[in-house]
Amino acid sequence: MSEYHQVGLGVAAFAVSFAVCLLIVLSQKWHGKLSHDHDLNGVQKVHTTAVPRIGGIGVIAGVLLGLALFQLLVPVGIDATDSAGVRLLLLASLPAFLAGLIEDFTKRVSVRVRLMATAVSAMVASAVLGATVTELDLWGVDTLLAFAPFAIVVTAVVVSGGSNAINIIDGFNGLSGSTIIIMSAGLAAVGLQQGDQLVMALGALCIGTTLGFLVLNYPFGKLFLGDGGAYFLGFLVSEMAVLLLVRHPEVNAWQVLAICAYPVIEVLFSMYRRRVIKKVSPGAPDALHLHTLVFRRVVFQRVRRDASRPWNRNASVVCFIAPVVALCVAVSVIAGASASVALAIVLAQLALYIVAYRRLVHGRWSFAGRSADTVISTSA
Repeated sequence: MSEYHQVGLGVAAFAVSFAVCLLIVLSQKWHGKLSHDHDLNGVQKVHTTAVPRIGGIGVIAGVLLGLALFQLLVPVGIDATDSAGVRLLLLASLPAFLAGLIEDFTKRVSVRVRLMATAVSAMVASAVLGATVTELDLWGVDTLLAFAPFAIVVTAVVVSGGSNAINIIDGFNGLSGSTIIIMSAGLAAVGLQQGDQLVMALGALCIGTTLGFLVLNYPFGKLFLGDGGAYFLGFLVSEMAVLLLVRHPEVNAWQVLAICAYPVIEVLFSMYRRRVIKKVSPGAPDALHLHTLVFRRVVFQRVRRDASRPWNRNASVVCFIAPVVALCVAVSVIAGASASVALAIVLAQLALYIVAYRRLVHGRWSFAGRSADTVISTSA
């Protein structure tokens, strides 16, 4: 699969994703009662109007129909084996996607059920694609991973955790989408270094379909990714990471983790903060994620409120986070082939996160004269 064909595959995914997402937005008066995010007062909510949260339908259509469209227009553009691999992965993703989509419509599917559904998706991928982690470059753990049932369970935990991490950061216009694109590009770049056509095809599809969604999501927030979209894209990116490790033993797990570090650190730190510090359930929602603190402590200080553009503060959060994520991923791709260097990059990102979080939570970048509680309750 040439670079030209990769671009073509991404363009096909973009076209389908954008068309379906636009259709969702234009038809919302018929489905809005079910698809809109009506909870505007939730602890993690910053938007001020009801918006469809079923962008996941657009992104899964972009991958599935985008692949079909590309094969129709360019029959020899993608190897049959790689095409079959993408379709098998789509089949495996259905439990994760459907659990999230049902939550988007009903608001009644618990986090535990969504995680279990994503774990089932990971197990299906293990069965049909052999996508089972057998080495994590951790002493002692790698020995246990030689035991197949243990390896399958670990893979399920890794994939479900990675998928949930994307859902965790899905709080502001463009944030989760840009992160997906950056991580997909990083993993696809490693795939390119290894000559892995399947991973490269998955990267092109993820980037294209997410860009199609972002046209409607950023900056105006006309459509949200929703749990279905977040879990689906999180699953695909997690499986790209697993496939790189399974198909290329020379790729070290620390490099893959370095590429995906931002959402992983966010979800692990959130679990630690809730369980250890606040003594509540790790799944309990709060307004203390890094992106929320950036919104409260940085955006409100640097971005003036504009009544003619009520979305401008919401859309500004990604401008502070995405460049740092992109820089870290670029360094990870370029310098992370050595496990020791990749480990250092992971630790550096962890240190950067903790330093930034501490400064934000202690108000050292706070908006003068306003408390955090006041700021968070103000319109975005």
